[in-house]
Amino acid sequence: MANKIARVSVREQDPAVRATNFEEVCYGYNAEEAQLEASRCLNCKNPRCVAACPVNINIPAFIHSLAEGDFAKASAIIAEDSSLPSICGRVCPQETQCEGSCILGIKGEPVAIGKLERFVGDWSLDNGGKGSAEITPNGKRVAVIGSGPSGLACAFDLAKMGYDVTVFEALHKLGGVLVYGIPEFRLPKQKIVAREIEDLSRVGVKFETDVIVGRTITIDDLLDREGFSAVFIGSGAGLPRFMGIEGENLNGVVSANEFLTRANLMRAYDDEYDTPIYVGKRVAVVGGGNVAMDAVRTAKRLGAEATIIYRRSEAELPARREEVHHAKEEGIEFRMLTNPTRVNGDEKGWVTGLSCVEMELGEPDESGRRSPVVKQGSDFDIPCDVVIMALGTSPNPLLKSTTRGLETNRRGCIVADENGATTREGVFAGGDAVTGAATVILAMGAGRRAAKAIDEYIKSK
Repeated sequence: MANKIARVSVREQDPAVRATNFEEVCYGYNAEEAQLEASRCLNCKNPRCVAACPVNINIPAFIHSLAEGDFAKASAIIAEDSSLPSICGRVCPQETQCEGSCILGIKGEPVAIGKLERFVGDWSLDNGGKGSAEITPNGKRVAVIGSGPSGLACAFDLAKMGYDVTVFEALHKLGGVLVYGIPEFRLPKQKIVAREIEDLSRVGVKFETDVIVGRTITIDDLLDREGFSAVFIGSGAGLPRFMGIEGENLNGVVSANEFLTRANLMRAYDDEYDTPIYVGKRVAVVGGGNVAMDAVRTAKRLGAEATIIYRRSEAELPARREEVHHAKEEGIEFRMLTNPTRVNGDEKGWVTGLSCVEMELGEPDESGRRSPVVKQGSDFDIPCDVVIMALGTSPNPLLKSTTRGLETNRRGCIVADENGATTREGVFAGGDAVTGAATVILAMGAGRRAAKAIDEYIKSK
């Protein structure tokens, strides 16, 4: 029986080797491995995995085609619902979504849905792209702000509907958080991200870089003067948060956003580039999410002793289990139940360490995680040269301040309904700009819902 087949393990770089380079950690499946793993799928009549996928990919159907060796059909099935399969197959938290709902996971190992999606996506990139059915232009224009996952998903769906879509990106490279936030060793930029975006160009999506909406041009201008029928905001959440403790203004304290942007988008890890990046001998990363894991693993690859500082226990770490596992394999130190109280520095204003306290877990907070409380008399110091704050982000307030009638909540997130409609008529929003920092696939789901709502809005005018 299919469910008696053991889950096919995926090949990876040796930890000791990969901790010194920026090449991709996971090699993925080859065709034989992918078909064998696909054969484990039970092809459930009521597939829970589809309901657990934020973009509702027909998972059993694509896996069935893959198992039969029809890679083109598998690619076409995924393309009906996802514009970024190679990306999602690498960075989405499948263990808490599709794979987490797989019936095989109840008593054993779930089907490796993410790895199979990655295989199909990569095969598609190597064999002519996703393609698309004949598109009939409808003469209507839609502007998309931001080329991250929510913007790309929205643009792809709208283009397939016949809209003339232009994506405006503030930076010089397309991809948003996919290029500035996620390290090369998890998501190759030229090999994967650039080629997936190129597929969107094939369905007619146009891109303009170095355009800061709110400065270069406003949303009001796009709607009132430039002839766009609607605007989608997928600008993400790139404003970093800090702890507000003494010493955060010292040289050597940086946000994870700045650190990763220098390393990823500006290729500071590459000797052929002049982008400066300083890690010293010891780096402390404060935080426990995926961004913290990306930052600490990047610092390790740049030659520093790298440590995670997190105020809860390992059980409460919000990062993906796979990323925590990889970090430990690579020699990252984890200082759990630890919270910084001050950044220490020398007379020249450079970081010399962190003053910290030990924490204990109390009652659960609003998120369901046990709240950390200070263990009295537990003060101690951790020596380090660089402190990276990976404490979450919020949306940039620029769009709210330059757009008539656009409301935000107390966290600075754009107020929008479940379909992305904001308080400004004709303006829709989704992804991190609405929810705060979340996952790639959730942002894509929001972009797809908004595309449908935009289509209905324009047709109703």
